[in-house]
Amino acid sequence: MENPFSPGYFGSDELRAMGFRSVGDGVRVAKNCTIIGLENIDLGDHCRIDGFCTIAASGAGSLVIGRYVHIHTSVVIGCRGGVTIGNYTGISHGCHVLSASDDFSGRWMTSSTLPEGMTNPKVAAVTIGRHVPIGVGCSIMPGVTIGDGAAVLCHSVVSRDLPPWMMCSGAPAIARIQRSQRVLALADELEARAAVA
Repeated sequence: MENPFSPGYFGSDELRAMGFRSVGDGVRVAKNCTIIGLENIDLGDHCRIDGFCTIAASGAGSLVIGRYVHIHTSVVIGCRGGVTIGNYTGISHGCHVLSASDDFSGRWMTSSTLPEGMTNPKVAAVTIGRHVPIGVGCSIMPGVTIGDGAAVLCHSVVSRDLPPWMMCSGAPAIARIQRSQRVLALADELEARAAVA
């Protein structure tokens, strides 16, 4: 019996027919996501986007998702300034990745529905490196680069660059302790298996 509560996933062949800029092999996207700007989105091999995610990549915005990336439920990705997510990265439930944000100083109005000249948003690319796990409920702000292998712990606010291979937490997030790089050997093993298959 089919589970009536599961909306299911679109696979690579279905997604390619929808107008994404590129779609790799083994891709799965939940059918209950909201995705705008398909023509500006690249989906790498074996990436998965779970239910209730919202991705906005319209206009000049773009999103590049690498191989073996997992975007868990209820993640919001705003791509106005461009977002790149490296291979083997995971973004946990309820995270927000924002490449644009209004000016909250009170000197400008704050709504994307206003005419030009009334707002002063910060629009800047977000780059998330390879092998980056991002914990539940994190916010990634415009203009940030998260280095390869950095780990962002739950409920952190990333408002400045984070160095590679460090465990980071806080609001604002800062580097705390060094992280193991064993995942690099595991990734090499996975790539070697794929080359043989």
